[in-house]
Amino acid sequence: MSIKAFRGMSPFSQFIFSLFVIVVSFLFFMVVSVVIAIPLFDLDLNKIATITDISNPDNIDFLKYFQVVQSIGLFIVPPIILAWLFMGNVIKYLQLHKSPGLASILLVVLLTVSISPAINLLGEINSKMAFPEWMSGIEDWMRNSEENAAQLTEAFLDVTTIKGLFFNLFMIAFLPAIGEEFLFRGVIQKIFIKWTKNSHLGIWIAAILFSALHLQFYGFLPRMILGVLFGYMLVWSGSMWLPIIAHFINNGVAVAAMWMVKQGRIDPSVEELGATPDSLYTAIISAVLTIFLMWYLMRLHQLKKNNVKY
Repeated sequence: MSIKAFRGMSPFSQFIFSLFVIVVSFLFFMVVSVVIAIPLFDLDLNKIATITDISNPDNIDFLKYFQVVQSIGLFIVPPIILAWLFMGNVIKYLQLHKSPGLASILLVVLLTVSISPAINLLGEINSKMAFPEWMSGIEDWMRNSEENAAQLTEAFLDVTTIKGLFFNLFMIAFLPAIGEEFLFRGVIQKIFIKWTKNSHLGIWIAAILFSALHLQFYGFLPRMILGVLFGYMLVWSGSMWLPIIAHFINNGVAVAAMWMVKQGRIDPSVEELGATPDSLYTAIISAVLTIFLMWYLMRLHQLKKNNVKY
């Protein structure tokens, strides 16, 4: 089969084929990572059975290693393969060839920081989600998944050294910013925009899938909204660099804040800004400012497309 045959696939076929590539890549990297980990971490059958026990500090390094490999195999490699198959030009397909401009970058930095209180409020609202009694089994599963993910994240972030901070920035901010944006905005969003012939639908569908894949249902709403914002950044600017920068800052600020909390340099309550009753006004201001900045970003790129000086 000619490589060029992939370029004429329908959006539905592209989506199904993308899922296939993602699954195969993930399984391949998972198998290879385990094979490499056996001598690297001196694994044996008895250790493998208890490797997910995060109360054992010796397991954290392995879990971080696996997290990095998973990010590469699940999010970074598949979109590169798909971009090459669907267009033959990875850089152009993933929209990495266009510079967004300094003004847009500064706007995105300000927007990503200013939205934090509003996101915290959405997270607090989402955490109150409850199900009827007949769905109690599903609710228990969701809460257990959320608690397990929170415990793992806390274990990853429990570092006090500069080296630990930079590795966490690489693992939790850099790799997801590159990989998740390549996959969800660069491939999936593009497919659904073409499929629905509507950029708004494509953005929202990709954002829903982006949030759902994390399997953290009590943080579904804020993560979906972030996905929507990242999607519009790409559509308006035509540059993948804006959502990558925004994603990196969003995750990176959280990692750095946790590190400074561990160092005793900032009050732990800063992580709840906007989510508490006495800081509700901050969340409202954050939401209004975010809407204004998003409008301004849209307007800025409309003017650029029309070659209007600003």
